[in-house]
Amino acid sequence: MSATNDRNIRSAADAGQPFAGWIDAATLRLWLADGQELALLDVRDGGPFAREHLLTASSVPLSWIEVRMPMLVPRRSTRVVLCDARGETGGEADRAAALLRSEGYGWVVGLTGGVQAWKAAGHEVFSGTNVPSKAFGEYIEHHHDTPRIGPEELRQWVDEGRDVVVVDSRPFEEFRMVSIPGADNCPGAELALRVPALVKSEQTTVVVNCAGRTRSIIGAQSLRNAGLKNPVYALRNGTMGWHLAGLKTDQGQDRMVPLPPPQAVAAARERARDLAVRHGVRFIDADQLNRWQQEASRTTYVFDVRQAPAHAAGHLPGSLHAPGGQLVQATDTFAAVRHARIVLVDEHGVQAPMTGHWLRQMGWSEVYVLDGFETLEKVQGESVVPALGLDRLQVAAIGPEALADRMKTNPVCVIDVGESFGWRRERIAGSRYAMRSHLGAALQSLDPAIPLVFVCGDGRISPFAAQQALEAGRQQVFWLKSGRAGWRRAGLPMEPGRIENDPLQLTPTDDMWYPPWARADRVEQAMREYLTWEVDLLDQLAREPYLKFESVD
Repeated sequence: MSATNDRNIRSAADAGQPFAGWIDAATLRLWLADGQELALLDVRDGGPFAREHLLTASSVPLSWIEVRMPMLVPRRSTRVVLCDARGETGGEADRAAALLRSEGYGWVVGLTGGVQAWKAAGHEVFSGTNVPSKAFGEYIEHHHDTPRIGPEELRQWVDEGRDVVVVDSRPFEEFRMVSIPGADNCPGAELALRVPALVKSEQTTVVVNCAGRTRSIIGAQSLRNAGLKNPVYALRNGTMGWHLAGLKTDQGQDRMVPLPPPQAVAAARERARDLAVRHGVRFIDADQLNRWQQEASRTTYVFDVRQAPAHAAGHLPGSLHAPGGQLVQATDTFAAVRHARIVLVDEHGVQAPMTGHWLRQMGWSEVYVLDGFETLEKVQGESVVPALGLDRLQVAAIGPEALADRMKTNPVCVIDVGESFGWRRERIAGSRYAMRSHLGAALQSLDPAIPLVFVCGDGRISPFAAQQALEAGRQQVFWLKSGRAGWRRAGLPMEPGRIENDPLQLTPTDDMWYPPWARADRVEQAMREYLTWEVDLLDQLAREPYLKFESVD
């Protein structure tokens, strides 16, 4: 295996020919800085990715590639670079490249030598997840000197009865898991829409929190950028800092800051639009969007940045759900193609412009907001992007009730191949866990006469694991429709798992990065390490100049 240099690759491109093969670190370095569309994908499992990866790489594990690739890289002629640990023939990047080429991706190359070669060339590698977004949060705090308050001082203010409101900028599901007593939920892109009508007067102090740092900082600065005259603070280190200070947290809360009356919505819309224009966000109509979506030479993402219930009630065909706060917090999990167009959609004209003004500062040069949402045709339900390779599946599906009946009368082995954290939190009673990348070894430990039923969180990845088992020689193989979510909706038996030493675990659980609060032990130490990691990102980012942030004051 040898790498091909940039000159040969560009010659192929100039001739209109696709390219398949390997490139070296020097060529990738040129590509990262050339301003053209590029998807840099790390195809290892989530655990190895979180330990070390290239700065702008998106995590697209080979185990999940059929599902994640069409959403993250929708255009099949996009320039794609795959990396794994060592970049060698037969490795994960090589196998992922073969799969993608078979599905029509014409410009797929591997990084020869992988992450190890990148390091050997003297370039930076990063730990953690969503690194560009987390580093951006630190940049914003540093650039704007965003006001912050410590947990002990906030607790004192509340005890003294000061006029203060606390808003939690995380998604509702995270808020329900753990929150600060008295806080109301208001996800990041909703803050400029909902908070102005919440405060009693301009003297009311607003404190924005999240789990750690990024969404607290971005949320507080969003309100300041949108012109809220109140004192606004980010809670230093979020709920982790609150916990480390020895303060009580709540679980299971469901308070959401309500939508304001129409007059307040109109005022928030005007402020958000002005802010977006100042930051270079442009506004387009549906005709322009349609023309872009027909282009074969450019990638256009269309993100609906509202909350899940609003999106499900009616969204534009072809748009993907990406709540605005999360799109800023974890941009690499939604948009893997650098220098692509991004079109943002909402119904109030507030969430999309607010999200857009942040994306522009993160280095996305083409960010647009769609006007006229209320007049356009919409569809209900969740956004669905067909996975790769569905036509090759030869395994049968089984519904929740049918599986439950079968489990009562016949031996059956239910194997969960979804994210291990989801299986540990709440799983189908008696189900086992296996990483798809370790499935071959797991199958060897199971009785070949017992039927297998594969399951995941929502039923998207389990059919491919079932097909893998079928191709490995297993005869009776099924996958569960709608996954754990469908099983739960049917009211069928669920049980909690264990964080470690679970007898139903068939393989390691290195499929994902585990946040500090999900660890088996040393939780407080992991929290401190995580918060230190976030603060230190800005210094490390300075050594990788191809990613630049900008701020318009």
